Amino acid sequence: MIKWAIIFAVIGLVAGALGFSGIAGGAMGIAKFLFWAAVIIAVVLFVLGLTVAKKVTS
Repeated sequence: MIKWAIIFAVIGLVAGALGFSGIAGGAMGIAKFLFWAAVIIAVVLFVLGLTVAKKVTS
């Protein structure tokens, strides 16, 4: 998911440099959403991993 966030960020930067502000804004918005979604999923899986590890080891 982070890979797609980076891809959309690059598309947004290139489109912004070429003057396509609408496409650049949309791509950057998608990149931000994907980045934060990946961060939230990573945190949830980390917390779940810690709780499961405690139950397995005890």
